[in-house]
Amino acid sequence: MSIGHTLLGLLESGPRHGYDLKRAFDEHFGQDRPLHYGQVYSTMSRLLKNGLVEVDGIEAGAGPERKRYAITDAGVTDVAQWLRRPEKPEPYLHSTLYTKVVLALMTGRDAAELLDTQRAEHLRLMRGLTERKRQGDLADQLICDHALFHLEADLRWLELTAARLDKLARAVRG
Repeated sequence: MSIGHTLLGLLESGPRHGYDLKRAFDEHFGQDRPLHYGQVYSTMSRLLKNGLVEVDGIEAGAGPERKRYAITDAGVTDVAQWLRRPEKPEPYLHSTLYTKVVLALMTGRDAAELLDTQRAEHLRLMRGLTERKRQGDLADQLICDHALFHLEADLRWLELTAARLDKLARAVRG
């Protein structure tokens, strides 16, 4: 996820302080990985340096001065270009799980047990996501669906690999 583009997109609705940007980010996108304040301010500093935001006002407070940021025309253009650009699909050709299966076979360990343990972990996570989806709002339901679909694909791969384990073992050891 591009933190900079996400913060720029949040600024399109109007100027905000760094604290407000962090809160909006966490509410909409950071349920599982909240943004750190330092990351907000370092990103805003970079966006300011690149001319994508400007300081819209400075307020004195009990602590340090609070800057209110506004998106520039260049920032709006940058977000629009980012939104139009498709994300590169991740084919997962360098899977840690695949590597573990092959290494287990190469070293004489029980790859079937590894696959069973991984299947159980996937199912545990899927149960948790399904419960979260039941209790969540539409945005949470959609992000859970995205994760669940990926986990379902992983489960299909685990089953296929388990079914081909003997053949894979011969190929790896041959």
